Amino acid sequence: MKLDNTVTKNIELCFTPALLPYVNKNVKTAVVVVDVLRATTAICTAFHNGVKEIIPVASYMEAKKYKSKGFLVAAERNGIKAKFADFGNSPFNFTPEKVKDKTIVYSTTNGTQIIQKTSRFASDVFIGAFINLNSLCEFLDKKNECDKILIVCSGWKNRFNLEDSVCGGAISETLLNSGNFSTACDSVIAAIELWKAAKPDLISFADKCAHRHRLKKLGLDDVIDYSFSINLVKAVPVYKNNRIININV
Repeated sequence: MKLDNTVTKNIELCFTPALLPYVNKNVKTAVVVVDVLRATTAICTAFHNGVKEIIPVASYMEAKKYKSKGFLVAAERNGIKAKFADFGNSPFNFTPEKVKDKTIVYSTTNGTQIIQKTSRFASDVFIGAFINLNSLCEFLDKKNECDKILIVCSGWKNRFNLEDSVCGGAISETLLNSGNFSTACDSVIAAIELWKAAKPDLISFADKCAHRHRLKKLGLDDVIDYSFSINLVKAVPVYKNNRIININV
């Protein structure tokens, strides 16, 4: 593992989107957005199950406009499905029967807003989760041309959260172990240490996450085991031309 910045591809990590104004945007950067509970896990699941494309939108108003035009819409705020939406953002909603070959409009509390925000400066915006860990990292290592990988943890309303930080550590460690990346970012090192602490029993560690308990209060915590499982899908979703598509096909 290289902990310097002497090789071409560097890794940095933001624990919350609130840190984005402090990122150096003058180098070619590929962003990985992480929102384990539940947006990025759901997006990876949707592509695994054959969705054609996903249109992420930041606001309810945008989502409603698409709904009025006949689009399928997945939307939630604070974990609760929007009344006008076809479904919420549980990965279990995105079954082959519902999404195969379809276009889905998607709006969430944290994740979809970060995808749009980072696309303003990134060369590519990838979608990362535990369930597509190795496929994502293999693609970033072998096929993506950039000077820097910036992992952005969606957090919770601009605050730090555990699940995204641990996943960011898993991505960072996997990339660094390839030998083709380096880092001089303390946030990367801290995230890796969290990942090392969580890795022996990731599901039990998930019980420490505040959002896990928010979902439990809403009766929506059936996704925990799935969301904290490693390498369930091979999808590598990427945001291009205002759409998310699966680039690993």
